[in-house]
Order: sequence, then C-alpha cells, then structure tokens
Amino acid sequence: MAELLGAFEQSVLLSIVRLGADAYGRAILRHVQETLQREVAAGAVYSTLERLEARGMVNSRLEVGTPVRGGRARRYYALAGEGQRALGETHRALTAMWTGVKLPVKEEQ
Repeated sequence: MAELLGAFEQSVLLSIVRLGADAYGRAILRHVQETLQREVAAGAVYSTLERLEARGMVNSRLEVGTPVRGGRARRYYALAGEGQRALGETHRALTAMWTGVKLPVKEEQ
C-alpha cells in the first residue's frame, strides 16, 4: 500500500501532472499558488520536491542553461510510479472518507 499524502504534497504532485513537460520549480510554485489561491514560499515547494524525489515519487532532470536565463540550468520534474500510486491511494482514501458526508457539516447536539 502506498503512503497517504498530505494536502501540500498532493498540490505539488498534481501541479507536476498538470504542467506536464513544463513542470520546473517556478512553474510548479506559480501553479500551486494559483490553485490554492494563496501565497506559498518558494522554499516550501523546493523542499517538498526534494523530499518527494528522495521518496521516489518524482524524478528530475537538469536541462542546460539558455542565454535568456544567463546560462543557468533549469530542473524539470516528472511524476514517478511511486508518486502515481500514492496519488491514487490518497484519492481513493479521501473519496471513501467523504462518501455520505453532506455539506455543510452540522454539529451533533
């Protein structure tokens, strides 16, 4: 069984999925911010990417720099098999937990 992901990890992984071949650090950061509709520290995204890569959930590759970027390389990310499994397991678990819940949730008296 794959481990369940936290909300921020899900946001980062789903941003990678949505961005596809254009999933590099700053693009992922912007996508997470737009989706969550809040400011997110760049360091939070980059440390999450490092952690996810260490856990085998994402792969990264470094592309050569371009003159437009002053020769600086850019790191691109892609979802790995373990990341796909974790996203699927997390989605299934949350869907099961939400089944039968009606919003707004009313307090028991």
